Amino acid sequence: MTSRPARLIRRAAAAAAVGVPVGLMVRATWGLPAAIGASRRGPLPEMTGSPQFADGTFRNRLPGPVIPAVSARSGLLRQTHRERDRGRPVGAVPLVRPEFPGAAAELAATWLGHSTVLLEVDGRRVLVDPVWGDRVSPSPLFGPRRLHAPPGPIDDLPEVDAVLVSHDHYDHLDLPTVQELLHRTRAPFVVPLGIGQHLRAWGVPPDRVVELDWDESVVVAGLTLTCTEARHFSGRWFGRDDTLWCSWAVHGPRHRVFFGGDTGYTPAFAGIGARLGPFDLTLLPIGAYDPAWREVHMDPEEAVRAHGDLGGGVLVPVHWATFNLAFHPWAEPVRRLLTEAARTGTRVAVPRPGERVDVLDPPEVRDWWTDVGSADDRPAPPRASLSGRAARAVPGARGARRRAAPRPGRSDRRS
Repeated sequence: MTSRPARLIRRAAAAAAVGVPVGLMVRATWGLPAAIGASRRGPLPEMTGSPQFADGTFRNRLPGPVIPAVSARSGLLRQTHRERDRGRPVGAVPLVRPEFPGAAAELAATWLGHSTVLLEVDGRRVLVDPVWGDRVSPSPLFGPRRLHAPPGPIDDLPEVDAVLVSHDHYDHLDLPTVQELLHRTRAPFVVPLGIGQHLRAWGVPPDRVVELDWDESVVVAGLTLTCTEARHFSGRWFGRDDTLWCSWAVHGPRHRVFFGGDTGYTPAFAGIGARLGPFDLTLLPIGAYDPAWREVHMDPEEAVRAHGDLGGGVLVPVHWATFNLAFHPWAEPVRRLLTEAARTGTRVAVPRPGERVDVLDPPEVRDWWTDVGSADDRPAPPRASLSGRAARAVPGARGARRRAAPRPGRSDRRS
């Protein structure tokens, strides 16, 4: 069997043959094998026994088109696509230095950027999809870089009771962050099937790894953590769908939270809401959508629909503002979200990165994104289901000041 490093060398040589300088390739691929994760020689028994596993890979219950795995050339050159500049903020994203109470609250959420959230549920703390890394990529040179610094260093985190991971993409499972958490907390990592192989390869003790299939649960510190269905895919660089993806339901004695991870809209949300809901809080992705990715990434209107299916109380949007992963303007997701929320009467809280939301007494939505501005402040038209009047109701849709986009500096570096 050919080793993974040998395969990487061959692919690097192929990239050099199509015009990527060799020196650049060496820097770009430094540390690649470790960052990619475990090299699996075959599926483990618990994976092959999963109803989601067939013919060597995990699959969605709802079929959809297959997104091809990244190639060496397309992966390394992806960031040169000029349309991606539309997804950058013009000004600095306002950050709030997180302040965590000495004791966890009844129900609160601190958004730490992208999909990273520290939850407080019935006096316990759960950290979901933790990413403090500078780039969501296996390479230190290529791949999406932070649009804003982490709002606070990982050292400031209080002790957590569990760490949840939704899937193995780099913007949700980050090697440097896992290594920091390994030494800074005693909490177990609760993950979908297959991801345990990555964690164990990175030094996480087996007794701190809990792997679950969809609809399976584990009780940690009095919280019931249920692995629930999502419509997505997995893979780190060249691999595809050899680990499972999921959303999460967190049940305490008094409150319930749903974390969507990364997912396309699926009717499964209604079933999850019926079995495990209603949820006091939903954390749902609203960014990185594109017509070509409808099956695996929700748009803001679909996030509101999913919130309703789940019987959600307050919706806090995630998966936006921190990394440039799509071709829509930076602030468009939150504008479209608020338009749809106003139309449907959905309660929404939109914190700044680092801001803590008391879900039992949520603050009014304050527009902090218009002053930041997008490189393209002409939002793409909403879907046909929205009226022109509703589309114009979002504050700050026009008139943001145009400034030169700041170049990454010290504030972009990993804490």
